[in-house]
Amino acid sequence: MATSIILDCDPGHDDAIAILMALGSPEIDLIGITTVGGNHSLDKVTYNARAVCEVAGAPDVPVHAGARRPLIREAIDAAGIHGQTGLDGVELPAPTRELSQWHAVEWMIGEIMTRDPGTVVLVPTGPLTNIALAARLEPRIVDRVKQVVLMGGAHGPGNATPVAEFNILCDPEAAHIVFNETWPVTMIGLDVTHRALCTHEVQERLCAANPRLAGVVNGLMDFFRAAYRDQQAFADPPTHDPCAVAYVIDPSIVETRRAPLDVEIRGRITYGMTVADMRGEEDPECRTRIGTGLDVDRFWGAVEDALRRLPQT
Repeated sequence: MATSIILDCDPGHDDAIAILMALGSPEIDLIGITTVGGNHSLDKVTYNARAVCEVAGAPDVPVHAGARRPLIREAIDAAGIHGQTGLDGVELPAPTRELSQWHAVEWMIGEIMTRDPGTVVLVPTGPLTNIALAARLEPRIVDRVKQVVLMGGAHGPGNATPVAEFNILCDPEAAHIVFNETWPVTMIGLDVTHRALCTHEVQERLCAANPRLAGVVNGLMDFFRAAYRDQQAFADPPTHDPCAVAYVIDPSIVETRRAPLDVEIRGRITYGMTVADMRGEEDPECRTRIGTGLDVDRFWGAVEDALRRLPQT
């Protein structure tokens, strides 16, 4: 039976692939998409989410705009990686469905509270502001959410600072709230996603899986590759966000282990660092998991399969 998810995102090139993957995977029931300011401004990432649904042939998927800025810190963005639109490199069709006036956090709470407990998975692939606000506004959702599977953090080096990953650095205080609630949390961080490199060969496979979307995939990945080469010296771009969707589809694609998890919110040079206690044996009662490895071939096979299942004409 398909797993019901809410995809909380800030598209973003890799978020766009995550949306396409969620839409095309029979293992996923995409309840809706919520957006948060992160890779770019809230208005731009919300437009991008709606446009990706449009090009995927799923314009009726609900999209709800959420938090414009972090809980406490000043907003940052990743325009250097994603361009001035947040999805530079590709022309997407204008959304035909009007944007809902429901705030993402209110809508998210309503969906969780009206569905059976333990049936909704939250999949945040951007800053955790919306998720933290929802937990604070309606604490009862924490016991009703099946799990939180997030793309963010690292237990090795960061990418926004020497120790902090971008999504977590955008709103460390929100991450602190999410990590310290009682729901199960799986963090799919850079230790996993830096293995999900979209090589030219992988890109050709994705385009062949759905020729109608080949122009979109090529536009996204060509820009993303050039940006990563310029900004972070990657030969091919790490496609972060689909790794979280892949874990929901099949947890065995991503190797994980239980470990206590928190985030530094007071350090001067360690602000936004995610800290996983990897010492000793795994505690079977620990409610937080850390991604440690990726079955690269099966991961890209899952992305390819999802694209193949989207409309071809």
